[in-house]
Amino acid sequence: MHPMLNIAIRAARKAGNLIAKHYDIPIEASQKVNNDFVTHVDLEAGRLIIEVIRKYYPQHAILAENSGELAGKDNDPQWIIDPLNGTTNFINRFPYFAVSIAVCIKGHTKIAVVYDPMRNELFTATRTQSAQLNGYRLRCGGARDLTGTILATGFPLKQKQYTDNYIGLLSKLFIQCADFRNTGSAALDLAYVAAGRVDGCVEIGLSPWEVASGELLVREAGGLVTNFTGGHHNYLLSSNIVAGNPRVVKNILSTISNEQIK
Repeated sequence: MHPMLNIAIRAARKAGNLIAKHYDIPIEASQKVNNDFVTHVDLEAGRLIIEVIRKYYPQHAILAENSGELAGKDNDPQWIIDPLNGTTNFINRFPYFAVSIAVCIKGHTKIAVVYDPMRNELFTATRTQSAQLNGYRLRCGGARDLTGTILATGFPLKQKQYTDNYIGLLSKLFIQCADFRNTGSAALDLAYVAAGRVDGCVEIGLSPWEVASGELLVREAGGLVTNFTGGHHNYLLSSNIVAGNPRVVKNILSTISNEQIK
């Protein structure tokens, strides 16, 4: 196991144990911006993750959802952290959320961990060495087109100016696919694409910490991740993603090609 993956797993499990412990306790939340919430559990989980990383890699940079960018002695590698992806679900005791940790080196994600503490499911990936769930290798689903597929998605809750365009986009996809899943955690959605539990993912308005780990999981499980124009580079900055096996991604992109959400 790669040493940084080992540390990422240790940090994710530590944060996940804290989150699970507070799951049945009523939580007060504050709103950072419109429809974007944070709790003391998010903040404490983030602190625990950073504490573990700093113990072993004090020179590395860190980008965390609620802590911003924390410089190290070197700007590379960079750890990208979302201590609780799916905070709204957690607040409402809807058990679909995860800890997400990725390590990027020279602009490429090399290590990924998505940990679901409620199901004790640990999704991991190391670049060029496959994606795994609790030690078992993952492969994306084998759909050849959108017929009968289930696609994960998420509405633009923080960018509601795109609502009409996005609903139009989903309407086009719905004609071809079987159903959607809008579950509130992009990191888990991408992990589920890697595991073949959903066939694809179309999401808008994401932050780098929501995408970085899941992107590597999908790629290492034989899939693709692009932006809405089919670009494979700078996906962390695009905020809009399409994921799935190559045929599914091709069909999604051709379906949404005329939509004005880039």
